[in-house]
Amino acid sequence: MAYEQEEWVPITGLGRRVAAGEFTSLKEVLDIGRPIKEPGIVDYFLPDLEDEVLDINMVQRMTDSGRRVKFRAVVVVGNRDGFIGYGQAKDAQVGNAIKKAIAHAKINIICVKRGCGSWECGCGEGHSIPMRVEGKSGSVTITLIPAPQGIGLVTGDIGKKVLELAGITDIWTSSSGQTRTTINFAKATFDALKNSNLIRTGVME
Repeated sequence: MAYEQEEWVPITGLGRRVAAGEFTSLKEVLDIGRPIKEPGIVDYFLPDLEDEVLDINMVQRMTDSGRRVKFRAVVVVGNRDGFIGYGQAKDAQVGNAIKKAIAHAKINIICVKRGCGSWECGCGEGHSIPMRVEGKSGSVTITLIPAPQGIGLVTGDIGKKVLELAGITDIWTSSSGQTRTTINFAKATFDALKNSNLIRTGVME
């Protein structure tokens, strides 16, 4: 459900700079530290970005006029090569909730620091992460542990979807809390990947 590049009209200063060709990659945009407020900026650099709907839930709320129903969508986007975004949104229509969540995930996109932090491997390639990182959301805490090539993604289905779109192919995980809660598990995994950017090493990204 990607936006067509030709339809994007920049409305922010950062967007106009991107359209003017001042940046050569999305990583350069992220490195300057300014928030991305337009999904079109991400589409400009990553036109083949994939999206995955992790969860759709009906949310009910009582108002003075009666019961109101909305749908909440949880989505991740990624290019399977180091970029991943997480988003969620609500709307009265399922399709609109998904579209809003995708847009939210794009403006929250991050670049994941990848590497080979497993002492059992040491190949120097970016198939895992440089070292152990932890993420948390609600009651869920997840620890991502570097694994050697061939191990695969040792985590649940939701974690696999997030890690695959981020471009991670081998990892061990340890988790605690209400891990069956899709939103918190996905967000905790995303938070752990985000924390990989706090690692300062000379390992491949």
